[in-house]
Amino acid sequence: MKQGIHPEYRQVVFMDSSTGKKFLAGSTMNSKETTDYEGTDYPLIRVEISSDSHPFYTGKQKFAQADGRIDRFNKKYGLANK
Repeated sequence: MKQGIHPEYRQVVFMDSSTGKKFLAGSTMNSKETTDYEGTDYPLIRVEISSDSHPFYTGKQKFAQADGRIDRFNKKYGLANK
């Protein structure tokens, strides 16, 4: 590996903006904000959605019923199933 061309990899805290949940992970992202996490200061990266607030992981996701191609064609041209 070439020296001096790779970003610094370090531990950072990601915080879900909607729930306030924090988790520690490795990243190359930079931040001027810091936060205390389990007694140690880490850079803070704010995220809009994490597994703590995403509908798929919270069980609040709504599934849309997907119709087949034939059903969509029949609906589009007003053909009823007789």
